[in-house]
Amino acid sequence: MIWFQLMLGFFIANILGYGGGPSSIPLMYHEIVTHYGWLNDSEFSNMLALGNALPGPIATKIAAFVGYGAGGWTGLLAALAGTILPSAVALIVLLKVLHKYRQSPVVKGMSLLVQPVITIMMVVLTWQMAKSSFGQMAFGSRLASPSSLSGPCISGRSTPPL
Repeated sequence: MIWFQLMLGFFIANILGYGGGPSSIPLMYHEIVTHYGWLNDSEFSNMLALGNALPGPIATKIAAFVGYGAGGWTGLLAALAGTILPSAVALIVLLKVLHKYRQSPVVKGMSLLVQPVITIMMVVLTWQMAKSSFGQMAFGSRLASPSSLSGPCISGRSTPPL
């Protein structure tokens, strides 16, 4: 049953994430951390950092990591199938439709309007991850204070005030 949940979770995140892997990250975060609980915030942050350090598409690396961790090899294959197959089928269908209507102002407008939505989704995810990261640090509240951000160039001090 876990393989079906993995396939469904990654299917939903990737079918709704228009624009590739980076636009799917907030949706994957919701499925992985909030909905199914396969990882917590800290584990998701670490996995995302590792995935960004490795070459290749981020969506498939996330799917492989989470799928293997939650369901072993079967989970890995199910998560990858949920990530790759729907996107491949949708890509083929959409390319045929877009090619047919490529001069339409509606199609051109849709392409331009989607970009700010993706930006907002990434900003919200960054804010959520930053809140949980600073909350885990003992000195997290001091890091964002104006005096600590000024540094030695402005204040003349080499360390932030205590």
